[in-house]
Formats: sequence, C-alpha cells, structure tokens
Amino acid sequence: MVAVEKALEQYGAPIYVRKQIVHNTHVVKTLEARGAIFVEETEEVPEGEIVVFSAHGVSPAVHDEARRRSLRTIDATCPLVTKVHNEARRFAGQDYDILLIGHEGHEEVEGTSGEAPDHIQLVDGLDAVDKVQVKDPSKLVWLSQTTLSVDETTETVARLKERFPTLIDPPSDDICYATQNRQVAVKEIAAEAQLVIVVGSENSSNSKRLVEVAKDYGAEASYLVDNATFIRDEWLEGVTTVGVTSGASVPEELVDEVLARLAQHGFDDVTQVESVQESMRFALPHELRKDLRVS
Repeated sequence: MVAVEKALEQYGAPIYVRKQIVHNTHVVKTLEARGAIFVEETEEVPEGEIVVFSAHGVSPAVHDEARRRSLRTIDATCPLVTKVHNEARRFAGQDYDILLIGHEGHEEVEGTSGEAPDHIQLVDGLDAVDKVQVKDPSKLVWLSQTTLSVDETTETVARLKERFPTLIDPPSDDICYATQNRQVAVKEIAAEAQLVIVVGSENSSNSKRLVEVAKDYGAEASYLVDNATFIRDEWLEGVTTVGVTSGASVPEELVDEVLARLAQHGFDDVTQVESVQESMRFALPHELRKDLRVS
C-alpha cells in the first residue's frame, strides 16, 4: 500500500497496479480514489506507463511482458515472498523437485511456481499429499505460500514426510512473521473469548486462516468482517467476551472502528494481547527509492 501511495505522490495519477496490492477491499478503494488503476494482467497497462507489482509477487514471465511493453515497473513484492522465489530458483538449479504447499489459484502461488515451473508441484492441503509424484525422493524439498495456517502446514509436511522420509525442509520458515504472530495471538484469545471477530477481506488468505484458527482453539463462533458495518447484532446476543484481531494488511483504523462498534454494545473493557512484539520494517521498492532520492 505504501509503495502505491508514494508512487502517486512522486509521479502523479494514474498509477497502474497489477492485481490488488494487498488483499484488502478498503485499501484498494482508498488507492483507487487517489488515482490508482487496478488491472488483472500487465497487457491492460498502456505502453510506457508505470505499473506496480503487488506484494504477492509475480513470475519471470510477467517481468518479461512488462519489458516487452516498455512499462516502468515498481516491484512491491513482499521480501518474504522474494525469499521463497530465491529458494525456488536455487533448488531448481540443483535439480530438486519442489513441493509448494499452498492454495491453487492464489497469486503468490502462481508467482512462485513461475520461477521454476518444471520443478515445482503444488500441494494444496492434506488431500493432495497422496497424489504427489516425484522423480527422485532423495532430491526433494518443500516450500510454502507465506500466508498459510502454521498448524495446517505442519500437518501437511508431516504427512509428506511419511511418504518421503528424506524430504528436506527450507533453510528458514516461509510463513510470514505477521501471519504467524497473529495466529499465535488468536489462539490465546480464542481460549477466553466466546466470539472472535477477524477484520479482513474475503480474498485475504491470512485473514481467513485466523477465522479457522479461532474456531479450532476454543471460540464458539468466529466471523470475518471487512469493517464494523458487517457486524450483526445477533452475533453478540448472550456473549460476554469478544476477541478481535485482523489480517496482516488491514489498516488500524478499521480495527478501531470495530472496537468502537463493540463498545456501543457494552464491550468497552479492552485488554490488548500481544504474544510477540513486531519490530520488522521493510524498505520501499528500490525503483521508487532511487527516484525519491533524485527528487
């Protein structure tokens, strides 16, 4: 989101964005109002214009298409996704089969798969494990989409290792630290709350996983809401404790609005749960930093 905001300030509207910069409806609408134009494919961007690649990453083929169309690109791929891309290229270069744990059709999965299409095989959940076929079980590694459920991924890896005992783990954890931290916190919240409200959009993988985790760890009910207006009064009937969390890309103002709505219903005693303190900060895309320095 910040990359698009800075690009609009630096270059002016319009700024084209391939796919949603992050999977959050409020963020997308806010940027559209400022002059961002969201497109599905690079070919929709007029030649010579500026296009921002979303945080979920793109395949090398998308970069090639942008060059052919003489587009000025700003690559806002999350550094954690870039790490997975680098791992995919490195293992493919060593002729490993790569089992990519993730959700079919997700933009991040498409981008990672495009880094080494001849070596990567998607494993979409436990049911897909039995269908996996590999050339050489002794040269086999798994990687994952960064926004998955930690527990579900662990279970999938365990099942894969039952079939392929020599399966190699990635050098470091692939799942996003913000995704993991929120899942840890929601487990703690769910143990004490009858209802857990997750602020996030329907197409946000990490937000949907929080709903699932809340139910798995004790909440009687859990709902995903884009904003406070989606909260239904009947959800609160007979409830004494409500937990609130949000997806990794949700603006804080939307969470504050949810808390204000709950306060109107008598839930005004708020206890903050922070299982892990987050201190990591990411720099702007290098293309944008370069032009900002010049200006």
